[in-house]
Amino acid sequence: MVATPIGNLEDVTLRALRVLREAQLVLAEDTRRTRVLLDRHAIAARPLSLHAHNEAARVARVLETLAQDGRVALVSDAGTPLVSDPGERLVAAVIAAGHRVEAVPGPSAVLAALAVAGLPTAAFTFAGFLPRRAGERDAWLRAWCERPETLVLFESPRRVGATLARMAELLGDRPACVARELTKLHEEVARGTLLELSGKFSTGTRGEVTIVVGGRPRETAAGAGPDPGADPGAEPEAVRNAALDAEIGAQLAAGEPTRAIAARLSREFGVARRAVYARALELRERADGRARRGG
Repeated sequence: MVATPIGNLEDVTLRALRVLREAQLVLAEDTRRTRVLLDRHAIAARPLSLHAHNEAARVARVLETLAQDGRVALVSDAGTPLVSDPGERLVAAVIAAGHRVEAVPGPSAVLAALAVAGLPTAAFTFAGFLPRRAGERDAWLRAWCERPETLVLFESPRRVGATLARMAELLGDRPACVARELTKLHEEVARGTLLELSGKFSTGTRGEVTIVVGGRPRETAAGAGPDPGADPGAEPEAVRNAALDAEIGAQLAAGEPTRAIAARLSREFGVARRAVYARALELRERADGRARRGG
């Protein structure tokens, strides 16, 4: 299990390079991306694809190689294998067959984001990607309200604003961090509250995104202050407006027509259609202006 760079190719370890050179079989989620790393370090291995749709079919090939005392290296697109990436079924099969599984540790977007977020690190939970369906996602977040540890998760760049706003509604306006394109040329680390960050990313962003969110505030645990799991209708108007802006931004980024956005979100948020339409036009114009300025 070989961890590979999440951006900067200099982050690969000497041990990882040695293992990749010695492996009789290299499995990669995206062989094109892995080929870049291998070529950079003059490694002749020809990676074989392993992804969610063919993982079961690769098990026999791997077990055959291991049975002949061969070495197999598994890498993901970037970072540590199996962290929101395929490979669990393969590892389980290898262990069940009595073969040894070794970790070759290295880069991890989860740990990199946690390290720069400025939030407590003694206890944290990695949630991967939240459920895509709104009802399941909200249920998960409400269940998180009482948890004291820091939360780390991945999110689509188009949905990041909407997710931050919804978290502010359901968890309360907690301190958070958005780490984008870590170790890459356009790396960005934005810190603030969930509400502040939802405004910053209301029209989405680009690249790989990791979100870090503080756990339940102590004053809430002691019974003081607002209940973060309370009815979202009781939240401040600013939070609701931020959620609306974030949802508009996500749908604009997805290419939805302005009138369709207004019709859909006016029903969902209980806001006049003309008001949603005007806000969508304003956010679209703002996003177009940034694009013309190159940022």
